[in-house]
Parts: sequence; C-alpha cells; structure tokens
Amino acid sequence: MTSNRSDRFFTFALLVLASLSCRAQTNPPSERLHYEFRQQHDPNGIGKFFMGREIAYVMGHQAADWLERPERTQEERPDLLLQALKIKSGDAVADIGAGTGFYTRRLAKLVGDKGTVYAVDIQQEMLDLLTNKMAELKIHNVKPILGTITDPKLPKASVDLILMVDVYHEFDFPYEMTESMCRALNPGGRMVFVEFRGEDPKVPIKPVHKMTVAQVRKEMALQPLQWQETIESLPWQHIIVFTKARKL
Repeated sequence: MTSNRSDRFFTFALLVLASLSCRAQTNPPSERLHYEFRQQHDPNGIGKFFMGREIAYVMGHQAADWLERPERTQEERPDLLLQALKIKSGDAVADIGAGTGFYTRRLAKLVGDKGTVYAVDIQQEMLDLLTNKMAELKIHNVKPILGTITDPKLPKASVDLILMVDVYHEFDFPYEMTESMCRALNPGGRMVFVEFRGEDPKVPIKPVHKMTVAQVRKEMALQPLQWQETIESLPWQHIIVFTKARKL
C-alpha cells in the first residue's frame, strides 16, 4: 500500500510540474519580460513601463481639434514626411492611430485609386470623425478599422507600409501591438515611427510624449524587424524606418 501511494504521489507531482512548465511556455513573452508598474511616475503617464520607458496616456477624442490645428502643417511638415516615405501608387498603407484622418487623407491621395489606406483607431468616435471627413472630401480608398489596445485588426500580410505618427508611445501594450502589426506587413514591408525627439529638450512636448531613437530601436529589437534608416528632415520629429525580413 505504501509503495502504491508513493507511486501515485510521484505521478501526480510529475503532472503538476508538466502543467506548470506548459503554462510558463505559453505565457506571452511580454508578460514574462518587459512590463513593470511604478507608483512614482510622470503624471502624464499611466505608471506602466516598457523596457524602462513610461507609457503615455492616450489622447481622447475630446481633443480631436488639436489634431487639426492650423499650425500643425508648419510644426510637423507633413509634406516633408510623405516625400521621405516614397509611397507609390497602388500601395497598401496602414495609418495607425489615424484620429481625424489628418494623414489618412494625404496618404489616400498618394496611393491613388488602385491603392488602399487602412485607417486604424481604437476610438469609434475618432473613426466617425474620420469617415465623415472622407465622405466630405469624396475619398473612397480608405478602409476604417476599429482596433483594440493589443491588435490593429489588419489582415495578415496585407500592407506595404505601416505609419505611426505621434502614436506608438501611447500604446498600452506596445509589444503585442507591434507583434500584430508585423503579421500584417508584407515581407520587405516598412514600419515607420514618427516621434517627437526625446533627445532634444527644446522640442516643446511633454517628456512622456517624446521618444529617443535609441529607445525605439531597443524596443523593435524584440521583433522580426531590421532598422533601415533614421531621417531627420522634420522640425521636431524623427522618422525611424524598419523593414520586415523577407522570407528565404
């Protein structure tokens, strides 16, 4: 009897260990690694940190007018940004955190009737403003998508370029979002981060809403992306370009 009990206990212990091992392997890498919470933090951040960087609060739809402020064209020079991206007619482009469509409508013109712009936002109110604007301007090559905080809901291997303008630093789950965006990129496709320069204290933006090139590259090192170039042609922002590895 003692031997049978010992055998049963040993078998049970092995099953428990196997179960714990499986759970450890299936937990998402980001859960096991890069996030932490701190009680002392910037009041403009959410107190959640990713690889040492505090995540900023998302700008709500109530502040949508700020995205269409008259001075934005001069401050950000979208003409220089779009020129640097070398977008071609017929491209499929995703505008992540599209907001009111400030960049969406400009992208739509560049890709033309044969191209597509996926306008992704996590706030339905923003998408309502965007679609109303597209209808007003008679733009028909934009597909609005309501994403989540972990997934932009883009079709797999569907886009040539993913553009994020002043958006990435607000992602609640940057690892998961980027992982999902990588799945949506075609092999050789580009992922572009436009962020206010965290290295420059003269840029008049709150610190948690700025990023350094080094920080962006550190975070992207976790993904199947290769840094291609950093373009410094804008007044206050970096243009940081990565490409997705091509299949061999």
